Amino acid sequence: MPARLWDLLENVCRAAQWHSAAAGSASDYRRQLGWETAARSAVHAGRPVVEAVASSVRPEEAEPARRLLRAMDGTPPFPGE
Repeated sequence: MPARLWDLLENVCRAAQWHSAAAGSASDYRRQLGWETAARSAVHAGRPVVEAVASSVRPEEAEPARRLLRAMDGTPPFPGE
């Protein structure tokens, strides 16, 4: 998988803009919160595949996957998932 795709998955995993905005506002962000929650959940659901790639002997494959695993560990699913 190209490195750009690993970076995209990491960015999706870390995204919390709508949750942050909703925390400080009375506006209705439910729809956007749902998208953000679903996107992070989808990345987390792929963890077994990411773990398999992270164990590759090829560093160009393993390192981006390991970086994504660290991001996943640092950004658990949103509460209520």
